[in-house]
Amino acid sequence: MSGSKNEDNASPFSGLLSDPTPMAPGNDDATTSADIAREAAQIAQLHAEVAELKDRYLRTAAELENARKRAEREKHEAGQFAFGRFARDLLNVLDNFSRALDAVTPEVRAGLPANARSVIEGVEATQREMLSIFERHGIRRIEAKGQRFDPNLHQAIAEIPSPDHAAGTVIDVAQHGYTIGGRLLREAMVTVSSGGGAKRNGNGAAVDTQA
Repeated sequence: MSGSKNEDNASPFSGLLSDPTPMAPGNDDATTSADIAREAAQIAQLHAEVAELKDRYLRTAAELENARKRAEREKHEAGQFAFGRFARDLLNVLDNFSRALDAVTPEVRAGLPANARSVIEGVEATQREMLSIFERHGIRRIEAKGQRFDPNLHQAIAEIPSPDHAAGTVIDVAQHGYTIGGRLLREAMVTVSSGGGAKRNGNGAAVDTQA
């Protein structure tokens, strides 16, 4: 009975309070260090992935922006090309206005009746309006006279000696040239000075007059 009584009086926590199996020293520290190292590696990997995704995003955004600008530029150039074909035909009309006005010298105009002078003034107003419309659409006249001959903008129709002009200088314009949006629409037809001496042959020309 005594033995049974002792067993009944035994604490239910007696087994839990018994000495635990001793753990190897330093196991907790080793586990913690390994966990920290693993987490640090994961964080570094996440940072690398975020940096890569950010780089991809920036590259994609730049490509989209370049594509948008290229599309706008191509659309603008297509519109200018379509208008340029129409404008090139209108240049002939503008040339006719210029020829008509050039033929009316101040002396001739002074001798004309009032109604004829009104017609000439109307032609001048029409010419100015056409030039203004051209300007609004990016079409500009090439100022060639007195400038250095430029085969990209000028077409030489004659080369003559001129003691008053350096060789290669445009001394007269037979037909005005025009650009559209900075690109050549029609080259100017010009006369070029060969210098102050006698007219030179093709091998001795001071300027290349080939457009």
